[in-house]
Amino acid sequence: MDEKKEARPIRRVVIAGGGTAGWMAAAALSKTLGRVLQITLVESEEIGTVGVGEATIPTLVTFHRLLEINEQAFMAATQATIKLGIAFENWRDRDQHYIHSFGTTGKDHWTAGFQHFWLEGRRRGLARDYGDYCFELRAAQENRFAHLPNGGINYAFHLDAGRYARFLRQMSEQHGAVRIEGKIRQVCTREDDGFIEALELEDGRRIEGDLFIDCTGFRALLIGQALGVGFEDWSHWLFCDSAFAVQTASVKPPIPYTRSIAGEAGWQWRIPLQRRAGNGIVFSSRFIDNDSARATLMGSIEGEPLIEPRLLRFRPGQRHKVWEKNCVALGLASGFLEPLESTNIHLIQRGIIRLLQCFPAVLEQAEIDEYNRQAEAEITHIRDFIILHYHVTHRRDTAFWRAAAEMSIPDSLQHRIDLFRETAKVFRVPNELFAENSWIQVMLGQGLEPKSWHPVTGLMPDPELRGFLESIRGGVERGLRQLPVHQRYLETYCPAAD
Repeated sequence: MDEKKEARPIRRVVIAGGGTAGWMAAAALSKTLGRVLQITLVESEEIGTVGVGEATIPTLVTFHRLLEINEQAFMAATQATIKLGIAFENWRDRDQHYIHSFGTTGKDHWTAGFQHFWLEGRRRGLARDYGDYCFELRAAQENRFAHLPNGGINYAFHLDAGRYARFLRQMSEQHGAVRIEGKIRQVCTREDDGFIEALELEDGRRIEGDLFIDCTGFRALLIGQALGVGFEDWSHWLFCDSAFAVQTASVKPPIPYTRSIAGEAGWQWRIPLQRRAGNGIVFSSRFIDNDSARATLMGSIEGEPLIEPRLLRFRPGQRHKVWEKNCVALGLASGFLEPLESTNIHLIQRGIIRLLQCFPAVLEQAEIDEYNRQAEAEITHIRDFIILHYHVTHRRDTAFWRAAAEMSIPDSLQHRIDLFRETAKVFRVPNELFAENSWIQVMLGQGLEPKSWHPVTGLMPDPELRGFLESIRGGVERGLRQLPVHQRYLETYCPAAD
């Protein structure tokens, strides 16, 4: 690159596309750097957004705190409910269910994690279900929630994605971000180095910038079409490539967890909001046709449909780079993992935080390379976690599940599976999203049984091990008695806005 071009300071940030990704970026940038940056977001009301990322994970709570977002106002505006985890139904096998909660299970010892003591207790007939030792999991089962002092309960949200984008837009504009209505006709690049210099709209306007953020969804107008960054396809591991989504009227009080219900060639989601429910089916077009998938979804919904089911096509995978030249891709433009563990909003958030932490005074290739390295590592670890749900299962009742069980998997995932099966040990890579307890809950829930565990557990006599386990379980049950019913808490804390 020409040195003069390379040293050009970043003053104008242009966000291409709105939706969840665009407005999360606008909100974060305007809140933190709005006094020194000109932030412009270009979107068209004629172009719809995917808008089905309505279940989140606890990192969004942290994101909101960093941006000083009032939680009650946010929850009321987005008709949000609380999420304590995900119930996986029929995944291990038909009629076998478990919950992947956001909590910590039991208490670790410095020599070994709690799962080792639980396994030894189960062998001796002293232990109850693994989930009985997790506060958040039991609260989900009992349909209870309340905020507790000192972060005493881990939680996330179910939210209306369209309302969330509008909420963030209002916040962004209050901090100086400017929205421009218009459809992008052309992405203009410089002849000498290929950097993006402007977005040309259909009415002829040119929106010039120094740094561009691609939030144009699956189209990836900037990172993919204009800059030619390729895509790594993961469909040989993740077979699902289609989804139908539909909203329905609420027919019962919302529960504080997402339901993920495995089917013949994929799975269905149910996400309870305060005024409605989100429903969908994620499926593989190789194993079931559109009409059958749609019929399966519509035959299982509860409540009157509020919209016609929408068909979404996607390809699981990631861009070879998510930051190329002066363009950063967020959300669907950067890659896609199906919403099985509600990670897509998290990946948007992490991309934004990473950008803020290394926000360039001028563009430096070393910093761009490090951003790409971290982004690749993060999504790869999440990819492995999602593959785990499909591969480790007792289901062999359909061609879809047989293929998932028999496929070759990434070496990185195979190592984790082998280690847990042989030793009950798990590990967490630095900056990895899912902690040890998440891996344990899913591995045990999917039917992966360790052959051995840490020998230190064998040194505890029965009365001591029983007392240790019961003290934890008793604490969980005492804590549950402090919590009101989820619906009752929502009615007083954040009643939905119209």
